[in-house]
Amino acid sequence: DPFGEQYSLGKILAIWALAAIPMPVLAFVVAPSIWPGESWQAGVTVWALLIGGMIWQFVLSLIILACELENWRWPSLKERLWLAPPMDPGTGQRSYSLFWWLIPAFIFYAIVEQTPLASFLGELVLIPFPSLDNLSRLDLQILIVPELEGAWWLMGRAVVACIFNYLLGEELLFRGVLLPRMRGVFGRWDWVANAVLFGLYHLHRPTGIISTVVGGLAWSLPSRRFRCNWFAVILHGFEGIFVIVGAFAVVSGMAFR
Repeated sequence: DPFGEQYSLGKILAIWALAAIPMPVLAFVVAPSIWPGESWQAGVTVWALLIGGMIWQFVLSLIILACELENWRWPSLKERLWLAPPMDPGTGQRSYSLFWWLIPAFIFYAIVEQTPLASFLGELVLIPFPSLDNLSRLDLQILIVPELEGAWWLMGRAVVACIFNYLLGEELLFRGVLLPRMRGVFGRWDWVANAVLFGLYHLHRPTGIISTVVGGLAWSLPSRRFRCNWFAVILHGFEGIFVIVGAFAVVSGMAFR
């Protein structure tokens, strides 16, 4: 099998659960016990705990890879995690020119996630589960407060969050570890199943699940088609620009002038 040894459905769901279940527990159980309410202090607490959850995904990925790989040399990791240049599915040749597919993928993602469509899709989950509307909305905009001006430690936290969100945490686990091993169960629709699992992982942000599923197709499809997870890392990583710029605007005081 050119895709390597494939996971069973049970193993896929077990890995998903190990990544997903800690997140709502941290957000809705642990965080309120440390700092109740929805103040900026509560937001800082939740953000720190969720970063911890993403670091756990990095650790989980290392454990899984340690069980699978005989060595940790870059060629082995690159092949296992699909970190080589894009491969043309027709010819089998690798070419950086295939990265032009980032353009339509980004446009699709931007329409789904960065327009009012995201809010519309998010509210759909409230139709069958209206009680979810009572949960706290985890939004980093709660941190745009004058009290954090000069808090340069926030920049460090933003950098760590980006590293483990867009590279070593979520992306490493869902696209690096899982996606190459899902074809055995889901066949040609493995990229759709991967987007669904990634969306459902956001139990800590239930009103973002549906838009994340739809928008996540822009990451999983090119990653799967060209066996290159740099598509997902780059596309997902665009969000990090806003996180870093936003954190700098707050701590430098530019957000209040």
